[in-house]
Amino acid sequence: MYDNVLLPTDGSVGVDRATDHAIDAADRYDATLHVLYVVDSDVINAYSGDEFVDGAEGAEETLEEAGREALDAAAERARNAGVETATALRYGVPHEEILRYVDEEDVDLTVMGSKTRSGDYRRMLGSVTERVSRQSTGPVSIVKTTVEP
Repeated sequence: MYDNVLLPTDGSVGVDRATDHAIDAADRYDATLHVLYVVDSDVINAYSGDEFVDGAEGAEETLEEAGREALDAAAERARNAGVETATALRYGVPHEEILRYVDEEDVDLTVMGSKTRSGDYRRMLGSVTERVSRQSTGPVSIVKTTVEP
């Protein structure tokens, strides 16, 4: 049923349960698990820089490092479960890059984590998961995790 399962990750608490679900789906259907991290261009562009900070310690490098760590952690969990894994680090607007990846890699199922928070907080920030679930042409499984305020 599924040949390619996508797990977009930001390395946060809400992704742990989604990682388990994505690994289980990939294992169950003998699919490849694609793990994707998007370096958010809006965050990089908002960073004004600091002349006292070495270039290797800027926002882009910090996000890249966090992304590589998140990718490595999820891929290691998948490999330990015997699941074939591919990782990708992209740059751009997260929901747009996720949707682009879905199309480019013929993803059959996207598994995303979502943090359950209070209504006011959620409305104020929006959600990458919500945007992907609304705009994706394929199935999106949302795995919720309660996060304390």
